[in-house]
Amino acid sequence: MSTNYPGDGLVRVGGVVFAVGAVATLITVVPLLVGADPLPTAAYLVSMLMGAGFLLAGCGLLRSMAAQRRSDRAAQSAQSSAPAGSFAR
Repeated sequence: MSTNYPGDGLVRVGGVVFAVGAVATLITVVPLLVGADPLPTAAYLVSMLMGAGFLLAGCGLLRSMAAQRRSDRAAQSAQSSAPAGSFAR
């Protein structure tokens, strides 16, 4: 049984943004290792997406955790308020 929580989309988007930033970082480092001319500043700016993606995924993870805790607490309080002898589903 799979439940989608509010932060799941942020985690997915953060992963994609992180991957784009990681590829850009590899592309910008290669010319420095081979002795070629460095890439323009825009390439280094795209590399910063790696940190932004990590931040997005972290925020999505925290949001998803909070939603899951709220859901678990609501289920727990519903189960504890059920009358004796009845079965909570």
